[in-house]
Amino acid sequence: MEAVTYTTTTSVDGGLVFLYFLVAYVLFVIPFWVVFTKAGQPGWAALIPIYNLYIILKIVGRPWWWLLLLLIPIVNLIIWIVVLYEVSKSFGHGVGFMLGLLFLNIIFWYILAFGSSRYLGPAGVPGGVAAPAQAYAPAPVTQPSVPPPPPPPSGGPAMPPPPAPTTQPPPAEPPPAEAPPAPPPEG
Repeated sequence: MEAVTYTTTTSVDGGLVFLYFLVAYVLFVIPFWVVFTKAGQPGWAALIPIYNLYIILKIVGRPWWWLLLLLIPIVNLIIWIVVLYEVSKSFGHGVGFMLGLLFLNIIFWYILAFGSSRYLGPAGVPGGVAAPAQAYAPAPVTQPSVPPPPPPPSGGPAMPPPPAPTTQPPPAEPPPAEAPPAPPPEG
């Protein structure tokens, strides 16, 4: 009968894997923290895995339910490309930068974080809308108002109130014209 030998793995292997993922996590959190801060969002949101995607969607002006679209295979690739394009536009870059975010991910997030990029608003429109598909109510149109009269100087006489609008009766109808005198009778 042959002898069977068993080998055991040490905890160093598991520890190295954990250390690798911890370093990778920290390397990704750093640029996200800075980018979130540039966009006026809380930097600590970069630490929370699903919430950080929600914040990215907020930065580009997309609704929260796009997180659900990121769970659908194939659709998530298209959605992620759209989101990266809008991140690029939100910081004043174009398609080339989006391709960098897509293919050289970590490098371009660091460029976005520590470069001279400024947040311009959702999809690069200051205070604007990321997508025309989103329905927004137009701002109400208001008529310019006349400012109220200045208050009276302290200690001085009060200003008289403005004259009340007067209503005039409608003009009277002119009296009917008198009929011409009748011709004298013949006879």
